[in-house]
Amino acid sequence: MLDIAIIGVGYVGLVTGTCFSEMGNHVTCIDKNQAKIDALNGGTIPIYEPGLEEMVRRNTKAHRLEFTTQFTEAIAKATVCMLAVDTPVGPDGACDLTSMKAATRQIAEAMNGYKVIVTKSTVPVGTTNLVRSIITEVLDARGVDFDFDVVSNPEFLKEGSAVYDFMKPDRVVLGVDSERAAKIMRELYRPFMLGSDRLLVMDTASAELTKYAANCMLALRVSYMNWLSNLAETTGANILQIRKGIGSDKRIGSAFLWAGVGYGGSCFPKDIKALRQMAKDHGISTALVDSIEEINKAQKSLLVTKMATYFEPFGGLKDKTIAILGLAFKPDTDDMREAPSLVIIDELLAQGAHVRLFDPVAMDNARAILGNRSEITWCQNELDAATGAHGIALVTEWKQFRLLDFTALLGSMKSKAFFDGRNQYTPKEMTSHGFDYISIGQAPAMHLLSKDFLPHEMDVYAHGE
Repeated sequence: MLDIAIIGVGYVGLVTGTCFSEMGNHVTCIDKNQAKIDALNGGTIPIYEPGLEEMVRRNTKAHRLEFTTQFTEAIAKATVCMLAVDTPVGPDGACDLTSMKAATRQIAEAMNGYKVIVTKSTVPVGTTNLVRSIITEVLDARGVDFDFDVVSNPEFLKEGSAVYDFMKPDRVVLGVDSERAAKIMRELYRPFMLGSDRLLVMDTASAELTKYAANCMLALRVSYMNWLSNLAETTGANILQIRKGIGSDKRIGSAFLWAGVGYGGSCFPKDIKALRQMAKDHGISTALVDSIEEINKAQKSLLVTKMATYFEPFGGLKDKTIAILGLAFKPDTDDMREAPSLVIIDELLAQGAHVRLFDPVAMDNARAILGNRSEITWCQNELDAATGAHGIALVTEWKQFRLLDFTALLGSMKSKAFFDGRNQYTPKEMTSHGFDYISIGQAPAMHLLSKDFLPHEMDVYAHGE
């Protein structure tokens, strides 16, 4: 068992601390936000992540997991101190290390013996050395000489499956320059990889860059498929068939090859900006990472363009009502950061449309961003969202949207357009239910836009009265 201090109780810090406590370690999570700490001590979890709430309660009850604002006491008893503070994008796109530097100084002020200081936050190359220099500076000012090691240990957690990812990691990356620290970190991670060794030990600069490299590679795959989907649709090809064709190649694989309305969240956008700035600082071309972001930005607007094209014969999007199913940037999270839904909603409203919104867990976060406006209706479920709508837009592929009651949905709508931003359904399936089906990277499946197929209101738009 190790005593661990986690500095920063955000998404990464909370999941990391909870999972380490699950393996029998004593973990103290430290945050300067008293309200957050009080909420956690009261059993309220600030984020939605499957399995996390139950694990937090289990380990706090067993006194293996604690939450506090008392920095000095927690650091003093810890052997491993993990920095999981926020590292946002600065004005120039570079990673802002303000919180990292401040937390490092606090650790150094509280040190009373040997510590392993671990950078868990996503940080640019050279941060390990920066942390080491800050600690040395503070210890010298204090007039004390304690041994310490600094380790780079980037996280690879996917929102929506973070607990599973941590408990059964694909790999654990350690950037170390001390055998003493490597031994402690191996001991810490050994319970998570019994039966196989997926722990990769490397130099600190390589470990720091590995996190950016991984996220940008995944974002590249997403943007490439989105770019390809537009070419496929224009030429009469089908992106779903193309995905099978290239994904079956062992050199490529099928992961992250789904075309859609773009990626969001806190990691991909932030890390691409930071990687670009690192490249610029070293005189390296950024053309490749620039295109990743440009394609993703355009893709977030694509579904609205398809809606505008569909409704053009009926007076455009002005005064149309669109039901949006899914608001979070991905399923199984309530995270709205960089969510494609926000771009879609803003552009629909700008064209005079009304929106009816529903998400299984992200409604509160979405409302905090979008506010209460007359052209926005916050709905209780899928059927409520579809009521009176001219079209449905599937934006986040929550599992509960896989088996919708299409008869009920269509019966409550004013028209029959279904815009599938995640290619969750097939054209044949949706037309059999009576919908006009518009998706990503494949030809739209439409009933003939004639008087026989148009509800009365849409018939007025098409033919006049």
